[in-house]
Amino acid sequence: MKLGGAQALRQVSLTAQERRIGIVGRNGSGKTTLARVIAGLQPADEGSAEIAGRDMARDRKAALRAVGILFQNPDHQIIFPTVEEEIAFGLLQLGRSRAETAAEVAEILTHFGKTHWATAPTHGLSQGQKQLVCLMAVLAMRPSLIVLDEPYSGLDIPTRMQLMRYVDEVEAAILHITHDPESVRHYDRVIWIDEGTIRADGAASEVLGQFEAQMRLWGGRDDLSDLAG
Repeated sequence: MKLGGAQALRQVSLTAQERRIGIVGRNGSGKTTLARVIAGLQPADEGSAEIAGRDMARDRKAALRAVGILFQNPDHQIIFPTVEEEIAFGLLQLGRSRAETAAEVAEILTHFGKTHWATAPTHGLSQGQKQLVCLMAVLAMRPSLIVLDEPYSGLDIPTRMQLMRYVDEVEAAILHITHDPESVRHYDRVIWIDEGTIRADGAASEVLGQFEAQMRLWGGRDDLSDLAG
């Protein structure tokens, strides 16, 4: 998989059945590229990403139904002026009637205790609130898989913990892309991506132990090089 002439992913092959999977790695390791390929937002140069036997890049209608994605910056995801319009958009894309959509928007807002947000302007919300709106919009579509791409980055600790609790309650399978081991330590499986390849894959405790040890090693080398310079 190439981006701008550079190899972003190389010979990545995996099959996943687990309900909660974390993907960790440094910035630029290929995590986000992998997330976009899995969600069908970016076709692979070779091979494919399939969910329930369907190629997500080639079958966009199936991808819309099967996969929801939550990006790092909600401002790159929110496009409508009010909360209810933002949540309604995906449902309308799925072919719901206006009446069905209104009922499902009301249902998801009620579930999260945010009925008072319905007509709230999205631009006036905090980053954490915007991220919750994005999560509600994804959940309203009832995908079988939700891809989280660094969704807690830049949020304060209480907001991050609240969103993590919401995500933990989600029935859909979760694929969580992150550089923060703590956010996926309780997951069923963790995959470590480094320089576009899978460096480790297995139980969270085992893979994260290897990942953190390597991060400390690289960090120590950086410190030494800074001192030498």
